[in-house]
Amino acid sequence: MLFLYAAPFSFAYLTLDTGTGALILFGAVQITMILTALLQGSKLHYLEWAGLVTAFSGFVYLVLPGVSAPPLEGFLLMSMAGIGWGLYTIRGKGSQNPLADTTFNFARAVPFAILLLIAALKQMHVSSTGIFLAITSGAIASGLGYTIWYMALRGLSTSQAAVVQLSVPIIAAFGGVIFVAESITMRLTIASVLILGGIGLVVLGRNKHS
Repeated sequence: MLFLYAAPFSFAYLTLDTGTGALILFGAVQITMILTALLQGSKLHYLEWAGLVTAFSGFVYLVLPGVSAPPLEGFLLMSMAGIGWGLYTIRGKGSQNPLADTTFNFARAVPFAILLLIAALKQMHVSSTGIFLAITSGAIASGLGYTIWYMALRGLSTSQAAVVQLSVPIIAAFGGVIFVAESITMRLTIASVLILGGIGLVVLGRNKHS
């Protein structure tokens, strides 16, 4: 599932704009996780449904200016990536040792990555900067991030885990405000209220359901 997420994601962004790719990815993740929860017999409180709709509406509002009609190839690849990440997240809810499981997941993805590498050999361009960025963003940042995510999943329901991920674009946007002096726009403020409010409704709804 980790490979099913990472490989299509990488190739999808060769043809997709940032906003379009994010919208397809997060939409696929939400649908995958919520549908899986329903098929497993989970019933969502009406507040959870309201929270999901509110948070996703805020996300759409945030990325909308960068959205354009996607090419079919990019759409299919990013949808596949979203399904992969949704299933990878669901599998992580049963993790007893997040660090060991994440390490093992990365190791098991290597054979698939090697096969893909061989298939794409003619298109490959290698540089020292690219190798450095691949290691730091993949093995270090993603590896640690996925470990923490598996730890967090222990205390989240599937619906909570699905919607809380919509906070990522907001965190990234405020990172831009803090570190590269980007401005806080009205769009960012409204989207933040909708997304965080939606997450709050999902958490509240799950508690009431419990």
